[in-house]
Amino acid sequence: MAAARRRVAVGLGLAGAVLAALGICLLAVGPLIVKEQVVKNVRIDPHSIAFGMWKDIPVPFYFSVHFFEVKNPQEVLQGAKPVVNQRGPYVYREFRYKTNITFHDNDTVSFLEYRQLFFRPDLSAGREEDYIVVPNILLMGAAVMMENLPNFVKLLLSGALAGLKQEAFMNRTVGEIMWGYEDPLVETLNVLVPGLMPFKGKFGLFVEFNNSNSGLFTVFTGMKDISRVHMVDSWNGLRKVNYWRTSECNMINGTAGEMWPPFMTPTSLEFYSPDACRSMKLVYEQSGEFEGVPTYRFVAPKTLFANSTDYPPNEGFCPCLQSGVQNVSSCRLNAPVFLSHPHFYNADPFLVNAVDGLHPNKEQHALFLDMHPMTGIPMNCSIKLQLNLYIKQVAGIIQTGKTKPVVLPLLWFAESGSIEGSVLRQFYTNLVLIPSVLNYLQYIFLGLSIPLIITAVVLMATSKEKCSLFWSSNKKNSDTNKANQAPSAKNLPPVKGTVLREARL
Repeated sequence: MAAARRRVAVGLGLAGAVLAALGICLLAVGPLIVKEQVVKNVRIDPHSIAFGMWKDIPVPFYFSVHFFEVKNPQEVLQGAKPVVNQRGPYVYREFRYKTNITFHDNDTVSFLEYRQLFFRPDLSAGREEDYIVVPNILLMGAAVMMENLPNFVKLLLSGALAGLKQEAFMNRTVGEIMWGYEDPLVETLNVLVPGLMPFKGKFGLFVEFNNSNSGLFTVFTGMKDISRVHMVDSWNGLRKVNYWRTSECNMINGTAGEMWPPFMTPTSLEFYSPDACRSMKLVYEQSGEFEGVPTYRFVAPKTLFANSTDYPPNEGFCPCLQSGVQNVSSCRLNAPVFLSHPHFYNADPFLVNAVDGLHPNKEQHALFLDMHPMTGIPMNCSIKLQLNLYIKQVAGIIQTGKTKPVVLPLLWFAESGSIEGSVLRQFYTNLVLIPSVLNYLQYIFLGLSIPLIITAVVLMATSKEKCSLFWSSNKKNSDTNKANQAPSAKNLPPVKGTVLREARL
């Protein structure tokens, strides 16, 4: 019985030791295995899992546009506050793909990324044929641009505008505002003020957005240094742009806005946006989950579009108005165009109160990126921005009437997408489930090893105790027998000598 217990104890002890060794091994080696797999699969390498996602983004992106229709254009020309009504969304399916992919010897790769947009009437609250009243962007923009020119030039322009029957507000279709319309005003402006509108053909807010690329990006592949993967080395051959007044504001920082280096910390992330003509920094807000995948959420800080009074580092983006709008005229042909969050969210209340019909709120108008911190891959995102036109009365151009200076919203758009379907399942299995299983196994092995080893020790101890008791009992019995035999010998009656003699006879 004791021998059997010892055999069981030895077996349990060995099993516990093996599990403990496996647990310690996984504890030490597991994170290295996971890290190696992440590094192997997120760098820009034709053999990595993420390369296909990087080259031809399989995530369904949607480009949604909301217009601000001006309800009282004639009253605005008389000095009244603009009243706007939001129209839309007008939703487009966005496809992105990379071409001219060229790998270089310095651990970088260059590419052009193209965008194609297709209207989705089933997801939209209207058609591209819908008419919307908006400011005449060319007329009102050109008026502000010509404000400091001699009066006779402005009078000539005003006369030409009257001859062309141009007015301060126009009634155009969504398709025309988005993708362009023929306007004789472009040619007229270039005749009167050469170079004022350095383009020909159609004018539209997104005329160069569809079927076009965002410039030549050169980014690091991460083959030599994974901490720099996707970081921009240059854009169109530049490491700095020349749109802004300070070196800091002209810096091209971060990534191209699609993926980031792995093993992120909950601090901040940066990307360069050709559409905004600048680098943008988002800050960590909170941790969460997307379809079971752990995420960090990054959002725009209030300082993103703050003026230099509220945030001195933004001095380079001035001349500034109130906080919450950024003047992008220097990279938009000097037109008085401003960027902001939708409905002037996070902006100075002055901007919101200057226009009736705006209702800023975080849920609908704040931009965000939900990142998987281990891989640096966005799981869910929505980048939201608003285009605004600064309009005012310009002396000498009668079409501007008595319009009071105001930053008037034209439209806001959201580029949104999230990983789903087979891509999400593959991502979850390879980069979340397997690492999680390895992580849990190490603790399971260690947890199981402890009771096994304790049981083995207890069994071994009890078997030794019983064995000791057995030998002690045997020795006691032997001594007792000897002791019993001795008294019995002493108690025998004395033998008579005659009897012995008789026996010998």
